[in-house]
Amino acid sequence: MKVLGIDPGSETLGWGVVEGSGLKYNLVDYGTVKSSPKEKFSKRLLKIFDGVADVIWKHQPDVLSIEEAFYATNVSVALKLGQVRGVVMLAGEKAGIEIAEYAPRLIKQTVVGYGNAEKHQVQEMVRLLLRMKTAPQPHDAADALAIAICHFHHAGVQNKIKLAIKK
Repeated sequence: MKVLGIDPGSETLGWGVVEGSGLKYNLVDYGTVKSSPKEKFSKRLLKIFDGVADVIWKHQPDVLSIEEAFYATNVSVALKLGQVRGVVMLAGEKAGIEIAEYAPRLIKQTVVGYGNAEKHQVQEMVRLLLRMKTAPQPHDAADALAIAICHFHHAGVQNKIKLAIKK
């Protein structure tokens, strides 16, 4: 299974591709899609859609794993993040791949063991779990890799639930 993790952001969107099965996985690639806050927001959304679509085309993931929306103190930020998540999920749906969503606290809990982990803690655990020489930079890409790793840890449970419901 190949998982594309996405850390949505309107200025810097992080992405990371991890491949494996069960709790054995390896790094494939990671990076960011950057857009300028000076650009019209609709142009930034198009750049994000195109960037994610390019990553999907290049790596052919089976699953797109994305961070769920969280409550932001600034309503405007929350709305923009929702729009970014929408175009990312649209890119995944258009490519016909499964989409999984995970809460930020669950991702940190799964990868670091602590739901309020700091950015550098997530980066270091991603480095260790993927056997990297240095921590992935920037933190947006490390977060995306953490989201992909989180899917590997929770996908088996989700499949068991789906099978039990079908019976």
